[in-house]
Amino acid sequence: MENINKEKYNRAKKRVDELKGFYIHLAIYMVINAFILVNLYIRSDDFWRWEHFFTLIAWGVGVLFHASKTFGFNPLLGKDWEERQIQKYMDEDKEEMNKYK
Repeated sequence: MENINKEKYNRAKKRVDELKGFYIHLAIYMVINAFILVNLYIRSDDFWRWEHFFTLIAWGVGVLFHASKTFGFNPLLGKDWEERQIQKYMDEDKEEMNKYK
């Protein structure tokens, strides 16, 4: 019984660490990019150039991938894709083992 509680605690702690890591990443992204954009706006006569937004866009894609991993959102493969693949390979392995019995 104590082992089950320890496993639950470890899973919950891992999940909290993942969330914490994502929120730290998002906060740093927002602070740094706000500083860059304000600095560019003040110093640049031609603010609306795509080069000025390259860091914002590229890092933003990274933040989106981090969010996708943290919150389990995967629009390309679907919600249960991983579980279906695991089940598929387990079934194939079971069929393969039954051939040799």
